[in-house]
Amino acid sequence: MRLTLLLPGLVALACAACRPAAPTAAPPPPVPTVTVAKGIARTVTEYDDFVGRLESPQTVEIRARVSGYLDTVHFREGSEVKQGDLLFTIDPRPYQATVDRFQADLDRAKIRADLARSEAARAEKLLASRAIASEEVETRVKALTEAEAAIRSAEASLNTSKLDLEFTAVHAPISGRIGQALVTPGNLVGGGTSAATLLTTLVSLDPIYCYVEVDERSSLKYRTLAREGKRTSALFHEIPARMGLTNEAGFPHEGKIDFVDNVIKPDTGTIRARGVFPNSDRLMAPGFFARLRIPGSGTYEAVLIRDSALGSDQGRPYVLVVGPDNKVQYRAVTTGPLEDGLRIIREGLKPDERIVITGLLAARPGAAVNPVESGMQLQETPPVR
Repeated sequence: MRLTLLLPGLVALACAACRPAAPTAAPPPPVPTVTVAKGIARTVTEYDDFVGRLESPQTVEIRARVSGYLDTVHFREGSEVKQGDLLFTIDPRPYQATVDRFQADLDRAKIRADLARSEAARAEKLLASRAIASEEVETRVKALTEAEAAIRSAEASLNTSKLDLEFTAVHAPISGRIGQALVTPGNLVGGGTSAATLLTTLVSLDPIYCYVEVDERSSLKYRTLAREGKRTSALFHEIPARMGLTNEAGFPHEGKIDFVDNVIKPDTGTIRARGVFPNSDRLMAPGFFARLRIPGSGTYEAVLIRDSALGSDQGRPYVLVVGPDNKVQYRAVTTGPLEDGLRIIREGLKPDERIVITGLLAARPGAAVNPVESGMQLQETPPVR
């Protein structure tokens, strides 16, 4: 009887032991920690870069102006010469002989003119006393006129021969670096204007030009900015420019844009522009490739941030901003080029806002985070302005 009464209780206890324990609530996930920094407010100017080639402002082909045998070469090939330096000497003896001959012709013409002048004066006196016919007087006066014309002709011939004699000494028309002597002494050179012999070339070096081809889109942008008063156009005024060679970091050479061509080339869709740069140390030479940088916009206020703070949403850049309540906010931004290693943000940010620079994957828009303040340090990249 007692066992029968205890059996239902034992069964109830066994069933209770088989039931699963009631579930306990899971602890909330920890608040992620992110590093935040404020953007750097700065007045910036964007720059556009182009690739060009250096050219000499003055390039002269030194040619013979008279014919003859080359006598002497007076320069060292590849050296610098100054304007007026003697470069070549063509055998002057034939031209000196010509000068002497025309000098003698001039002396003879002057003697004949003196004689004709005396006879004309004597005839005028005889005509006053009616001792000579008027026709004879007229003949002597015309003879005097002819003698004076012979003097002028002899002087012109003498001046021409002296000029030819002067051309036997070939001088540098400009200062610069001279090239190879293309003719050696003893060779016959031809003068004149059509088939004159090329003796060497001479280029000026300081200053030096850098020519670039500016695309049509950039050209239209510059003209629009000039019309809106945001940027000076090189069409009307000189604008600053910087230049760097292929082995140089950045753009260390300062110069200016002083010329823009007057037509867009239809085959390339570009317009030619010219930069002028000092070259006192002769580092640059005609023919070098160069990188040219010019202002691509007017000045405006922007916020600079690190590139690591940028995310991409289907190709559109954005940043995550931590508000005063430590909650994350999504901000679409408009980016510009780099400025001293930091990315220019044209629109979408204010300078005093805290931007997530590390921990973007842990932060979610609308979620709370634990922000750790930091600075918007410049990246370790050399300045390129």
